Parts: sequence; C-alpha cells; structure tokens
Amino acid sequence: MSIEHREFRASVRKLAQTKIAPHAADVDDKERFPSESWAALCSNDLPGLAHPESLGGSGADLLSQVIAVEEVAASCASSALVMLVNWAGTSTVLSQGSNELKQLVVPGVASGSAGAAWCMTEPRVGSDLSAIATTAVQDGSDWILNGQKRFISNAPWADWYAVLAKTGDKSLGVFIVHKDDDGVSFGAPEKKMGMRGSPTADVVLDGCRLPAVRVVNDPYRGFRYISAELNVSRALIAAQALGIAQGAFDAAVSYTTNRDQFGQPISRFQLLRGMVADMAVKIESARSLLYDAVHLIQDGDPAARAKVAMAKLLCSDNAMSVATDALQLHGGYGYVRDYPVERMMRDAKITQIYEGTNQIQRLLIAKSVYGK
Repeated sequence: MSIEHREFRASVRKLAQTKIAPHAADVDDKERFPSESWAALCSNDLPGLAHPESLGGSGADLLSQVIAVEEVAASCASSALVMLVNWAGTSTVLSQGSNELKQLVVPGVASGSAGAAWCMTEPRVGSDLSAIATTAVQDGSDWILNGQKRFISNAPWADWYAVLAKTGDKSLGVFIVHKDDDGVSFGAPEKKMGMRGSPTADVVLDGCRLPAVRVVNDPYRGFRYISAELNVSRALIAAQALGIAQGAFDAAVSYTTNRDQFGQPISRFQLLRGMVADMAVKIESARSLLYDAVHLIQDGDPAARAKVAMAKLLCSDNAMSVATDALQLHGGYGYVRDYPVERMMRDAKITQIYEGTNQIQRLLIAKSVYGK
C-alpha cells in the first residue's frame, strides 16, 4: 500500500472516530438516517470518491474506495452502506450511460446533494435474476415500467434508482428512475435486525414512464452491464464486512485491556489471548485477500471474478465470527446496547447475505476451480 493510501486511511479513520462513531448507537436505536455521518462525509468529499473529476467527483481508485468503506464501517456500518450504495447506484451510468445521462445523474450524487440506489431484488427474486418480473415496455421513444423491487437500500431517501427490468423473453435493461417520476411509490420501511440506520424499502413502479435518455445504453444488454459491475460492488461489501470486524476487534481489545478480574486485566488470561490472536489472523488474512482482488479488478484481470467472490465470502464469514467473539469477550456487557459490539454483530450478519449470498459465492468459486 502506498504512502498516499496510508495517509488517506488515517484521515478517514479520524473522521469516522470523531464525527461518525459518536452518533452510531443513536442511529441504530432510533432506526434513523445517519444525517450527522452523511454531513461529515459530504464535508470531506467522500461521496464523490467513485466518480470522475469531470462529473464532480475525485476519481479515486478502487483501493481508496475500499479503504474509505472499511474505516467508516468500523465506526458505523449503516453510514458506510449509504455511501457505497450511492456508488453502486451510479455504476452502470458511469460505465455505459450517455453523456447526457451522466450529466443528469452523477454530479448531484458525487456532491452528496442527491442519493442513488440499485434495484435488482424482487419479492420472488433474489439470486436468480433471470426470474425478474418487473417489465419495461417501449412506447414510442419512451419506456413504461411496471413492477416491485424489494429490500432496496437507500429507499426512499435516494433520488435516483437504477432499475433492472425485463425487456424481452431473455433480455434485461437498466433504467434510471427518479423518485419524483409519476408512478413511483415506496413501501413501508423495513424493520431490520441490523444496518438499522440504512433506509430500506420496496420501490413500486406503476406505469412509470421514462424518456429515452434514462435508458442505460442498450436496453437488451442490462444483464451484461450489471455483471460487469458486480466485481466492484462485492469488493465494497467485503470492505464493509472487514470494517465491522476491525471495529469489533478494536472494541474487544480496548475492553479486555481495561477490564480487571482476579487482580489483573483479563487480557492477561491465556485462553482469551488465544481468541484475540485468532481474531487478528482472520482480519488480516481477509484484508490481504480483498486487496489482492482489488488489484486484479483494477488491472482488468479475468481472475478477479473468482478472487473477489473469495474475498466477499471470507470477509463476511470472518466478520460474523470476529464480531461474535468480540461480544463473548465483553461477557454480559456485550449482550447489552451500552457497548458497540452488540450492534456490530447484528450488522455483520447481512454481509453474508446481500450482494450474492455466501452460498452463491461458493458456487462461483467452485465454477472457477472446475472451469464450468
């Protein structure tokens, strides 16, 4: 890692610990949008990391994005999710959209004045995107969308929604919907186990008419477009999981250093030290695998697909393990909300599920091993 990346990590960590962490418990408890965190992120130009300078962003490389997500997630996973979903929601616009569409959507998202979201999942569709029921039918130069998207992060807070819709028997397109478009409505906020500061709701499309400019390139090649973006989004979710693990680990080390039993800090107990050592190995091994995957993605290496699946799998499984052990090391105090590890364990669970369940990641990895 370069000196610049190390300095960037230090700056984001300081921001997260001073401006984001103090509000994380209240955000979780009240299940509210992390407004203080978002203001801090915007004031430090972090929402624009994934966007080019020509569109108001900073054009940072993927490793910088991963580092930012890690450090923010270590303090508040919900805040990190809001930020990375904004990037995911604009990814196909950046890679495939027309200049007019980019100018319409990206500058506001890059500045943080507008939000974005990505809409794939449906009530009966999770991993099997071929079963998508939302339709987009052409009417002159316009397109009319009908359907329901489920578990949409950043809804209804976001302004822009990249919607994957069926355009033919075996074709999908990506369409950019604005929350104020006619025919757009939102379901009730989901009551979630974790990530409670990240707004999540259904997005309902009822005869939503869009002009041609809102179509991302070829409306029959949307599956190809989103497949090309999954490497990056999975790397970011892996980074979020890794950040949660690091935050839980740091909390456990601090607690065990300052908690005395039998006349000495419990950090001196041998069984406890063995647990902490295992946690440290899980974090560092996951980080190494993730950064390796990031370099492959940045190099355009075809091996990146399998490697990032490995990273997403390992980072999220290890995050769940580390957060659970961190709670255990707090004893009874870990089970109450006075300490952050309880929240971190709940937050960690979803990283094993979204952006492709870890069972799906294992199938992708096995396919790369066997070649089919």
